[in-house]
Amino acid sequence: MTIKEIQEEIIEDFELFDDWEGKYEYIIDLGKSLPKMSDEFKTEDNVIKGCQSLVWLNAYTEGDKVYFQADSEAIIVKGLVSMLLKVLSGHKADEILNADLYFIEKVGLAGHLAQTRSNGLASMVKQMKMYALAYTSQELKI
Repeated sequence: MTIKEIQEEIIEDFELFDDWEGKYEYIIDLGKSLPKMSDEFKTEDNVIKGCQSLVWLNAYTEGDKVYFQADSEAIIVKGLVSMLLKVLSGHKADEILNADLYFIEKVGLAGHLAQTRSNGLASMVKQMKMYALAYTSQELKI
């Protein structure tokens, strides 16, 4: 699936809920289903700066695709990062770099998250794009 198709799927999922209580429960469920991140990647180098909660993000490549794994101690944040992983993980670096993550606005996250959570979400996106940029520059050197 393309990044756009995955975003459309997330938007459709959120439309199933009538209120934000249901949407928050859905985000929490997404966090609970986030694959466990190995403790070896829960290092200071992998901590996302700018997040109120502790969030770890690791990236690696397989072939020409970038994959992410993440974890957080905060259950809502786990759900948020789970959505970002669903959208961006497994795509080419240039696709990640050029991705317009419009689903965040479309599902209403921007207006329903506390400012600190919103800032943290932006920091997660920024870090994922920085990893993609790093892999793009590595590809250019090869």
